[in-house]
Amino acid sequence: MDQLNLIQSRLERPLSEMNAIIHQSLFTENELMNQVVTTYLRVKGKQIRPIMVILSAALFGNVNEHVLHAGAALEMLHNASLIHDDVVDETSLRRGKATINAIWGNHIAVLVGDYFVSNALSAGIQTNNIEIISALSELGKELSLGEIHQICNARDHHFDEESYLTMIRKKTASLFMNCVKMGAEAAGATHAQYAPLIAFAELLGLCFQIKDDIFDYSENTEIGKPTGNDLREGKVTLPLLYALSSAPEEEALKMKDLLRRGNLDNEEINILIDFAKRNGGIEYAYSRMREMEREGAEILSVYPDSEWKQSFLDLFSYIISRHK
Repeated sequence: MDQLNLIQSRLERPLSEMNAIIHQSLFTENELMNQVVTTYLRVKGKQIRPIMVILSAALFGNVNEHVLHAGAALEMLHNASLIHDDVVDETSLRRGKATINAIWGNHIAVLVGDYFVSNALSAGIQTNNIEIISALSELGKELSLGEIHQICNARDHHFDEESYLTMIRKKTASLFMNCVKMGAEAAGATHAQYAPLIAFAELLGLCFQIKDDIFDYSENTEIGKPTGNDLREGKVTLPLLYALSSAPEEEALKMKDLLRRGNLDNEEINILIDFAKRNGGIEYAYSRMREMEREGAEILSVYPDSEWKQSFLDLFSYIISRHK
């Protein structure tokens, strides 16, 4: 049993109850909407984000109905962003299955994504906590801004690590930070109590995106996207950024010229991937993640030892070592 499965087994009951809330929230008398939603929900992801909501509440000793609604709200909002991303990126497969836009077209997919957003807000209201509702609202803005920031980075050809970290902080880490905030709020914890957990979640979210980006340099067929897909979209991520800063200047300039030209073919993609690997980009990305893991463990040391604290540490380790 891997670390994620172990955590899921510890949270089996609340996760099951949370998923029941999601199904109930999304049920409608419209036959087409039910068909689309049912098909989509048949393949659940890892549910790392709602797991973090519940773990946060468990850390403060109070997994209640409001926590489950907060987790359901966040999971539906996250899935809405994935549905919309699939439309924007013209993705035909997610988690090994055909996407909504591939089966029913972009029009239906956008409407279903909007439907998920509306139900996420409805579930958030069920918590009766304005901080949670506010967090959902802010999160929607951060996710959108993160995507726009990524597009700007690609168009403006920013080749520095700071710009990259700013972008993934908005795009991914903000979601992880709001997970623990919502769980802690629903459990009745104060801001002072959960502030360290938010700092931990930020590092966890950054690592999640860095590992996702490493997959772009891999031939692993389990990932669900082709090798070099990010580069085809003009996204320059941490392994290549490090290589550009550490390689001999002449070679780095050639690679930057290639990236600025855009519309890369498969041969050019492979040249960039090989360049990143030869110049230590993958190793550097892993070293940055391990550094963040150590910093995260130090942050969590303020909390008493418990299976929930250990679960957060295990989750960090899992995210760095995962294969898909």
